[in-house]
Amino acid sequence: MKKIVVLGGTGFVGSSLCNRLSKEGYQIKILTRNREYNRENLILLPNVDLIETDVGNLNNLNQHLIGCDMVINLIGILNERGNVGDGFKKVHVELIKKLIKACEKNGIRRFMYLSALNADSKNAKSFYLKTKGKAEELLHSNKIGMKVTSFRPSVIFGKSDSFFNRFANLLKMTPIFFPLACYKTKFAPIYVLDLVEMVIKAINDSSSYDRKFNLCGPKIYTLKDLVAYTAKTMDKKCIIIPLNNFFSLMQAKIFDFIPGKPFSTDNYLSAQTDSICKSNDLKLYNINPTPIEDIVPKYINNYNYDSFYSDL
Repeated sequence: MKKIVVLGGTGFVGSSLCNRLSKEGYQIKILTRNREYNRENLILLPNVDLIETDVGNLNNLNQHLIGCDMVINLIGILNERGNVGDGFKKVHVELIKKLIKACEKNGIRRFMYLSALNADSKNAKSFYLKTKGKAEELLHSNKIGMKVTSFRPSVIFGKSDSFFNRFANLLKMTPIFFPLACYKTKFAPIYVLDLVEMVIKAINDSSSYDRKFNLCGPKIYTLKDLVAYTAKTMDKKCIIIPLNNFFSLMQAKIFDFIPGKPFSTDNYLSAQTDSICKSNDLKLYNINPTPIEDIVPKYINNYNYDSFYSDL
């Protein structure tokens, strides 16, 4: 398996994965909305073809998947413009339907998908998790006849993440008091390169076919723990004020109207379920998860967080 199409290859997870795929000798075709914007990061990599196209167009997908052996879809959004779920459905569900059609047309039988812990089309509370779950349902259906692997990580951290960097920027704007919604929600942050290692090892492993892997870091923290750790790492003195459920929801509804949505009603709904693993599937490939303490201090003060409206 040599020629791989990657969607979302210019994002946080995608750039790390494509760097590794290139080193492993794979031929990579990255479909992106803006080729010039991503030239510096990826265009000089060996074996990488960076193509500007509208991935929401089925004809474009049919064209660019010709001659390829595999598709990896990393595209996802953590918030949408609006609050009715249409944005999530377009990115997480409608795109998957088009990719399945394009794969069928081009005879592609291997597919990898970046999902999320707690993805569930029927029981999840947020549009984000519902639509991620629906995408899994479509891909893992026996009807499509593809060898599918889904990766379901907790929150992902690394140099350009949208978690620690987001809170770091919010803390910079906070004089003393930091009101924190959903402070009890638990996470087990996973390092982006551990996730990449998992993907690489699973590509040609037949035991990963039709599997959904739950992936976590080595430790469990509450959201309050993680924000406090971020502040400490930045040497930022602040007082974290835990908000109860009512005020957490009120904060989310207010932040729905702030450009970039640093927190939203859908985020609030996702945070009603802890993002932790009952069993961490990294161990299936003997991957020793990296703790946040080894990585976050190396980058937390040197990144400007912009928006949630981006590929993962």
